[in-house]
This record gives sequence, C-alpha cells and structure tokens, in this order.
Amino acid sequence: MPVLQFPDPEEATHDGIVAIGGDLHPDSLRLAYSQGIFPWPHEGMPLLWFSPPERAILDFSLLHVPRRLARTRRSSGLRFTIDAAFDEVISACQQSPRTGQEGTWITKKLKAAYCMAHRLGFVHSVEAWSSAGDLVGGLYGVDGGGIFAGESMFYRESDASKLALLFLVEHLAMRGATFMDIQMMTPHMKALGAVEVPRHQFLKRLSSEKARGLTLFDTSADPGSRKEGVSGGEIPALPSARRDDPPRP
Repeated sequence: MPVLQFPDPEEATHDGIVAIGGDLHPDSLRLAYSQGIFPWPHEGMPLLWFSPPERAILDFSLLHVPRRLARTRRSSGLRFTIDAAFDEVISACQQSPRTGQEGTWITKKLKAAYCMAHRLGFVHSVEAWSSAGDLVGGLYGVDGGGIFAGESMFYRESDASKLALLFLVEHLAMRGATFMDIQMMTPHMKALGAVEVPRHQFLKRLSSEKARGLTLFDTSADPGSRKEGVSGGEIPALPSARRDDPPRP
C-alpha cells in the first residue's frame, strides 16, 4: 500500500530522516520526490526517507565544464540516448564499487521499485554508447514533477558518466529546467559546479519549479524505445556556463 502522506521535510531529524517505514510503491516514490524526500535503504533496517539539512543541487547557470572534459567530449565519439537501456543502467549502477562503501544502497527491492516507476514513466535513464555499440556509462534518476533528481551513475570508460550527465543537463535546460537535484555532494559533482543549499531554500526552489509545469521527458512512447541520440561534438554553452581551467579540486 502506498504512503498517503509524509511529514513536513522541515521537521526532519538533525541528520535528515523524515520518516521510517512504509513501502516503495510507485505512488510512494512519486509523492516523496515531489516533496523533496528520497528513500535511502539500509540493509537490516526499516526503510528510511530523507531530506537532508543541506541539499546538493546543480544549478545550470553555475555549470562548470573543464576544458579537458570539453575536449574529451569532442573527441570521444560517444552517442547518448535517453531511456534506451534502463535495466542495464540501474544494474550497472548497483554493481559499481563505491570508495569507502561496502555493498550497495541500491537493494533488490529498491531496484525493482525504480524499474516499475520507469515503466510508469517517471524514472529515466541516460546512456553513453561507444562507437562499437557498447554501453560505457550512464545514470538514472526521478522526475519529481518538473524537477529531475539524479540517483546514481556508472562508467566503464573514463569520463563517460560525466559526459552523459552533461547531455542530460543540456536536455533538461532545453525543456526549461534551471537546476537538478543531486541530493548529496560528491567530489565529481562539485567539480562540475554543484553547490549545497539549506533545505528550506531547496524546498522553496522545488516548489517554484514544480509550479511551472515543465514536461522534462517524452513519455508518449514505450520505455526502451524512447531515444534522443547525439554523436560526439561540441557541448553547447548554457547561460553563464564556465569552461575555465583548471577544474576545481
């Protein structure tokens, strides 16, 4: 049975726990993400729902594209698609080793829930393909009603996941989005210009973005057949995007 109501995220514990328990029904996921809440399963514990006090976001006006990455993009020959291989992407994310982390937070139940939500049209993947047709990187995340929340990335070829992310940013910006939710800061995201904002500021911006009624993805076709492929080339500059060297640490 889906969760019908979550507590106010502003009433979360000091470490960001909003609720304990419930399930991963697609309606629960849809409701949670629309309110700036996300599940973070821990093996052997009840399901935890989070809205951290500091939220990491990628504001597209602050996007930082190092020259080295831009050069890699021009010469990589990679092709990018949306929703062409969701199951493969989430499986690769689940299996990717994480520094300082044992196991994975993408449990079997969470994976099954996101796969179901993908079939319902509000969880999406981006794929990076080599010239030989191999899947070499990608990411997936949730459309929370006009704002995209990135969940996990993987790569099998250097920079493939970063280039997939840049492709996604370009796609979202063309649909009118101004930022994406990345939940927790990582060194890779910080290097691309991500910042942390207080929860109240994030929730206010989330509300404003949802009120715009943006359609971020074409869900008219069956999952697996929706593709928006591009070949390697120059990354179009977004408003105020920076391409200076050296990249941030």
